[in-house]
Amino acid sequence: MPKQPIADWGAVLESSKVIDWEDAFSNGAYIDEAVRYPARWDDEASDFRTAAQGQTDIAYGEHERERLDLFMPTGTPKGLAVFVHGGYWLDFDKSSWSAFAAGPLSAGFAVAMPSYTLAPHYRISQMTRQIGRAITVAAAMVDGPIRLSGHSAGGHLVTRMVCDDTPLAPEITGRIDRIVSISGLHDLRPLLFHSMNEKLRLDEEEAVVESAVLHDPLPGVQLMAWVGANERPEFLRQSALIREAWGRKGIYAKLVAEPQRHHFDVIEGLKSADHPLTQAFVA
Repeated sequence: MPKQPIADWGAVLESSKVIDWEDAFSNGAYIDEAVRYPARWDDEASDFRTAAQGQTDIAYGEHERERLDLFMPTGTPKGLAVFVHGGYWLDFDKSSWSAFAAGPLSAGFAVAMPSYTLAPHYRISQMTRQIGRAITVAAAMVDGPIRLSGHSAGGHLVTRMVCDDTPLAPEITGRIDRIVSISGLHDLRPLLFHSMNEKLRLDEEEAVVESAVLHDPLPGVQLMAWVGANERPEFLRQSALIREAWGRKGIYAKLVAEPQRHHFDVIEGLKSADHPLTQAFVA
């Protein structure tokens, strides 16, 4: 269980009376042509996989969604970069995001992209353990340092890998030196007041345990909380929250609000090795 909550449960309950949590987590309603993004991601991912080197659908468990893609750079990899997709733990799989491996690949890293079992079939705590298994399998295939990144719900899942109750073995966590959470969700307690919780099935205990800001981070890792400056205030708050919480606990933690970016295009920088987001991830 988390040791040092940064806000008591009473304060969270009080905020639920004055904040419209349905609106707070609504991204598409505030993004022009939001409905076009998923099809664009799918098309770009399909084109990318046609030309990429590596293996797809590597099993890391018995469930049909326990599969990962591993893309390989030219030459010996400098290390392993893992990207975990978002979708509020309710949507998408690895196949929509392949194009975002381009930047880390060009920088010389192998890139693993796992799927995981979505709600309501699995609870978030089960997804956390799945991502741990995926990273373990990928780490056995690629030597060197491990860098973790994820978008939105994926940002939550990768930060959970370096909490004090990590599902990863010490020989794996010892290789992780950097986390980049992109528009990540790190305090899950507000989701108790959102309609999506009908499928997520969070209760108070799980919401606390699965909130990275309420845990101690493992020593020696660096955290980059990256968020679009034009995102909803709740996503800006969540990124600032983990930077402050973990920074106070002794690790290097930095917040970047990228100008003119919103929740759906904030990951675009991962397509280029020269973009500051990719540089923050794998440089």
